[in-house]
Amino acid sequence: MPFLLFVCAALSFLFSAWLIRYARDHTQRYAGDMPQRFHWGHVPRVGGVAMGAALLLALAWLGLATPFDWPPRARFSPVELLSWAVVAGVSTGAGVYEDLTQRLAVAFRLGLTAGAAVLAVWAMGLSVPRLDLPFVDGWWAAAVWPGVLLAGLAIAGLPHAFNLIDGYNGLAGTVALVVCLALAYVALQVGDRQMMAMSLALAGATVGFLVWNYPRGLLFAGDGGAYLWGTVVALICITLVQRHTLVSPWFPVLLLIYPVWETLFSIFRKSARGVSPGVADALHFHQLIYRRIVRGVFHDDESRRMLMRNNRTSPYLWGFTLLTVVPAVLFWRHTAVLMAMTVLFVVSYLWAYASIVRFRVPRWLRR
Repeated sequence: MPFLLFVCAALSFLFSAWLIRYARDHTQRYAGDMPQRFHWGHVPRVGGVAMGAALLLALAWLGLATPFDWPPRARFSPVELLSWAVVAGVSTGAGVYEDLTQRLAVAFRLGLTAGAAVLAVWAMGLSVPRLDLPFVDGWWAAAVWPGVLLAGLAIAGLPHAFNLIDGYNGLAGTVALVVCLALAYVALQVGDRQMMAMSLALAGATVGFLVWNYPRGLLFAGDGGAYLWGTVVALICITLVQRHTLVSPWFPVLLLIYPVWETLFSIFRKSARGVSPGVADALHFHQLIYRRIVRGVFHDDESRRMLMRNNRTSPYLWGFTLLTVVPAVLFWRHTAVLMAMTVLFVVSYLWAYASIVRFRVPRWLRR
């Protein structure tokens, strides 16, 4: 099975190198006055194309019927293969089109990811069958539609959550990588070879991209990459919970609470100010860390200064993410612990955000 990870990494690496060489002049240049822009020069934002191509080849391999049956019990039927490819393709395609043209409005992108979600719950029969809450689960199972609705919201919303945290070199990619590895581990524990293979394939595609993205910033994931991560991760999470009663439905909640809560908090923050949630700003958690925690870098080259500060921002968020991924992996079966850790993260996030805004950050954090 690790061989699949290495193959996807190699393919993504090669596709990314090709795009860096030939796609620079074929992408719409990202406006220099955008509030979420923290890099110098014009960088291709089509890393999602490289990762998507590598993942598509991995899916084709997992769908091949060979007498060797490798990886064991990880084969996808033609219908399953087509469903995964189409659902991921609709979301990723919307993001790639935006990366290439900068002309697809937020409402249209949200509509396309919602369409992919509807297609997923219909064609793949996805649903969140329980919440592991005794006073809710009886009604939840009898009603059916709440589980379908929650699955659809997750598939439609998680791509945008990953897009929201995709602001600095290596940030969203590393979050996606550790999430995929965590999902692969839990899939292995419950004997789900299909989901383990899918998780490792996406992890490998992400590794190949990250070689070019961090620390040099030669290629960005773009909306296409973020939508690919969000859609495939959401499908894996829902499938694991639906197939295996041992997996708590709160495991993916804690695992993905950083991008999910960042999105929910951003919607609340903008709505409270009377601003549309679709309007970009520079007040996200990672942007505040860049502005108020990461120290200035002294270098004669302005582009080099910006790149070095950019690269120093991501490790803060990597550590923040591990604070949720590690307990999620350790307690993936224990709903009470997972719920408590989720609440603890939300409280910690709000405290950290308020501390940064009020310039009350401990001095040791700014070193």
